[in-house]
Amino acid sequence: MTIVWILLGIVVLLGVYAVVLYNGLIKLRNRIENAWAQIDVQLRRRYDLIPNLVETVKAYATHERETLESVTRARAAAINAGSVGEQAQAENMVTSALKSLFAVSEAYPDLKANQNFLQLQEELSGTEGRISYARQFYNDTVFRYNTKIQSFPALLIAGPLQFRPREYFEADDTSRGPVQVEF
Repeated sequence: MTIVWILLGIVVLLGVYAVVLYNGLIKLRNRIENAWAQIDVQLRRRYDLIPNLVETVKAYATHERETLESVTRARAAAINAGSVGEQAQAENMVTSALKSLFAVSEAYPDLKANQNFLQLQEELSGTEGRISYARQFYNDTVFRYNTKIQSFPALLIAGPLQFRPREYFEADDTSRGPVQVEF
């Protein structure tokens, strides 16, 4: 009779452990969804600032049409991106286009002194910092989640219950390089 109680106790402990493990996986999966939502909020803020920035530059640099159009195209592609990989690629295009836009501003002293342009540039810079932090938090959470679902004993629960690895938000090679600043 004692062996039956011991076995029953072991089964109950394993059941409790499985529930705790499952709940931990759910928590990490939900944290990833929340982290992605936070990235999305900051990206939407960025997308809202871009048209204002483009219009301000247009007023000063009317013949820089190609640069302005590339910023607008990159923004549209980013808004319509679907997966994490597509979003990362689109964001890299936006970053590159914005670098070109700010390079154009260097050629127009009146534009560089324009209060509206400076304010938009500062807001965009702050938004870029928030996007960077949100991406880092997202990738850290994806790392913890992917590690957990691939580790024993969680993989015994994760596999059959369809917990799949998540994709990191990665920068392209040009975004990883040094930023050139000219004074």
